Amino acid sequence: MSESTIWWLVAGAAVVVELVTGTFYLLMITVGFVVGAIAAHLGLALIGQIVIAATVGGGAVAVWHWHRSKSPTPLPVQANRDVNLDIGESVHVAQWNADGTATVKFRGANWTAVTANPAQPAGTGSFRIKEMQGNRLVIEKL
Repeated sequence: MSESTIWWLVAGAAVVVELVTGTFYLLMITVGFVVGAIAAHLGLALIGQIVIAATVGGGAVAVWHWHRSKSPTPLPVQANRDVNLDIGESVHVAQWNADGTATVKFRGANWTAVTANPAQPAGTGSFRIKEMQGNRLVIEKL
């Protein structure tokens, strides 16, 4: 088997492992394997193939890590509107219970709601869903 064939098989295996695990960094390393295969096709010695594959794969990982560190961190799942479309919707609170909860009607069902800031008196009226904690709505005043 030629060296380029081995590089292509390793690159294919890395893609399969990435699809199973969902690790995007593995795709960056796969780019290095592909460059190693191309270097083998061009007749570069094995040491040169390994050096260029490691340089390109490691560089791609470093660039991707730097790019991710510059991106803002996503909201936690319970407060992320991309995960739960109920975040940001409004509800009406008619009264608060003595334990600091309220029963609100939302999407045709009764939900238990708690205020996002328990230290501040909530009052009644319209509120916005800030996050979900299990089956409770965490709400804040509009």
